[in-house]
Amino acid sequence: MGVNLPAHLVVIKSTMHYVGGVFQEYSETDILQMIGRAGRPQFDTTATAVIMTRCSTRERYIQMLNGADIIESSLHRHLVEHLNAEIVLHTVTDVSVALEWIRSTFLYIRALKNPTHYGFSSGLDKVGIEAKLQELCLKNLNDLSSFDLIRMDEASNFKPTETGRLMAWYYIAFDTVKQFFTIKGTETLNELITMISNCTEFVDVKLRTNEKKILNTLNKDKDKITIRFPMEGKIKTREMKVNCLIQAQLGCIPIQDFTLTQDTGRIFRNGLRVTRWLSDFLASSKNNFSALLNSLILAKCFRCRLWENSLHVSKQLEKIGVSLSNAMVNAGLTSFKKIEDINARELELILNRHPPFGNQIKESVLHLPKYELDIEQLPKYSDTLAEILVTVKLTNYEQLQTKRTAPDFHYVTLVIGDADNQVIFNQKIMDSVLLKTGNWMKKIEVKRALRSEDISINLISSDYVGLDIQQAYTAFYLTPKPEGHKVVTNQKLTAESTRDTCYGSPQSLPAAKVDTGGRSKQEIAYKKYGNRECNHRCKNKDVCGHDCCKTGVLPKSQMNGDTKFSLYLADLRSRNSVSSIPPVKRLKVQMLNQHVENVDLKQFVFTPKSLLPALPRSSNKLSSSSPSVDQVDNTLEVSQKQLQSWNCGKSNSLNVDFELRDDIWDDIDDEKLLFASNFVSRELVYAQYKMRPIFRTQMFLWSVAHQE
Repeated sequence: MGVNLPAHLVVIKSTMHYVGGVFQEYSETDILQMIGRAGRPQFDTTATAVIMTRCSTRERYIQMLNGADIIESSLHRHLVEHLNAEIVLHTVTDVSVALEWIRSTFLYIRALKNPTHYGFSSGLDKVGIEAKLQELCLKNLNDLSSFDLIRMDEASNFKPTETGRLMAWYYIAFDTVKQFFTIKGTETLNELITMISNCTEFVDVKLRTNEKKILNTLNKDKDKITIRFPMEGKIKTREMKVNCLIQAQLGCIPIQDFTLTQDTGRIFRNGLRVTRWLSDFLASSKNNFSALLNSLILAKCFRCRLWENSLHVSKQLEKIGVSLSNAMVNAGLTSFKKIEDINARELELILNRHPPFGNQIKESVLHLPKYELDIEQLPKYSDTLAEILVTVKLTNYEQLQTKRTAPDFHYVTLVIGDADNQVIFNQKIMDSVLLKTGNWMKKIEVKRALRSEDISINLISSDYVGLDIQQAYTAFYLTPKPEGHKVVTNQKLTAESTRDTCYGSPQSLPAAKVDTGGRSKQEIAYKKYGNRECNHRCKNKDVCGHDCCKTGVLPKSQMNGDTKFSLYLADLRSRNSVSSIPPVKRLKVQMLNQHVENVDLKQFVFTPKSLLPALPRSSNKLSSSSPSVDQVDNTLEVSQKQLQSWNCGKSNSLNVDFELRDDIWDDIDDEKLLFASNFVSRELVYAQYKMRPIFRTQMFLWSVAHQE
């Protein structure tokens, strides 16, 4: 079943199978489908089919193979959809025309010949059968009217509604329409997929035993990629199979089974019609913003066969399949912007293709429509209304004048909703309109929502994933929102005779208070505590659960006219009493015998040091290599003066202790510096080494000469 395996000989060993625990015969469709496998068109001109069955059913299959079976009508099972289509086409305008129309059908002919096949009594004559058909027709018309698919005017003529037109336009089953009439308006994407999986359009999808293992792996598996919204438990029903295959296809999860691939194609062909009808159906209501937005996204997902946040956006381009799309995702090309910015030669290396394949892909992305959404609030403020200006721009307007990748009928849907799940604005904008001027502008009035001033503005593409724009905007109103304001919706308050009953809104009761008979005792209790009566409207405040109903609440403070102004002056005085100069950060430095406020900052001013006198050049080689005693004495005197000046500056500055590091002398021979260290102090040597490298060399030569 479902496998394309033609053969010269087909043998059906039995014509019975189990269905729902009952052992019954195969349907005629199944038998014809199985024997239709016999014959190889490329090799044979004839084929053989063998049917093994019981003697009691032998004549049935002989008549079936000879084509002697009488064809019966199935219009009575789908009469409601056909009546709606005829009313939309204005073929059927009233009840009398509907009865005339049904007399011209094949159902009427077969009902007269074989009334038992259609549930009529065998003893009925022509008048009785026509009465039964009229009753069936009126029942279906009443069903259409009960779901507001048709209406009847003053002259008893049928008029189709917008929902009825959509049902006929998209060929939607009546049971599917009844199911979607139960939508609350707050459905998520997962809930809409579950509802679509239960539609009548997928009733021909069967759940086979050998498919359950694959479907359960797609649903939940620790080691493999699974569907986006896993279902609880194992796959046991047809609806769960349809749900799993839809999510697997949208998530680009490969399905290796051939029959599941065929079922997926059938599901998406019918699902595309259902999702588009659903989005148009929800567009007629104003209190279902969440469901409308998710239905638009889901309809686009069915068309692209991708999730709205999928990374495989390149799969929508021409010449890009599943394998090339996976290669681009692995390379980080997960958006149209990244594909447009990459070099064409690098793209060809990623996809293992020859030039000019990369240029063709980049050109396709370059000529996709790119939108920009701007929101501006106009200076027309009110307590309950705000006016915004929405501008939709086509940023690559000039490039699309010559070539377009998107089809001519491509459009975007602008959907605006508030925090109360109300649809503020909903309109389709064709690309052809944007190509004329490059932008589209609309002034929209926004009513103030009870929950929040935030509004959601969404621009949803009809055919492409990755082009959508979703923004949040906060409208400004003339007065601020009252604090502590709560919205109570869909709540029914029931009164109880012996328990407390509080009404959610003060407007639900008249202004007069309810007399309970025990008010005198409560007033005495209020005066005892010095309180006033609370605003709760309980029927019996003696038995309710509010403490304030027994003891009251604190009285409101009586403020005279000058109180606010006096508080304002007091606030100004307190602000002026504090210096406006910002505090200065102070460094906490450890001082020795000094305070911070006594430090004179002038002593830290940079002063250049005096240089040592240059040594005179001598023609004598020995004198140039070894200095004389006078030169050394003069040099020592200058060094001592510099050291005294350095110590003087040191005494005037901050007393900061430090230790001379021993690694300074690692590169000098200690034995040769023995005499120099005897007549100069350690501070002098350090100063000479630190500040005057030339002087250190002269002392080193002098010590060597004395040692020799």
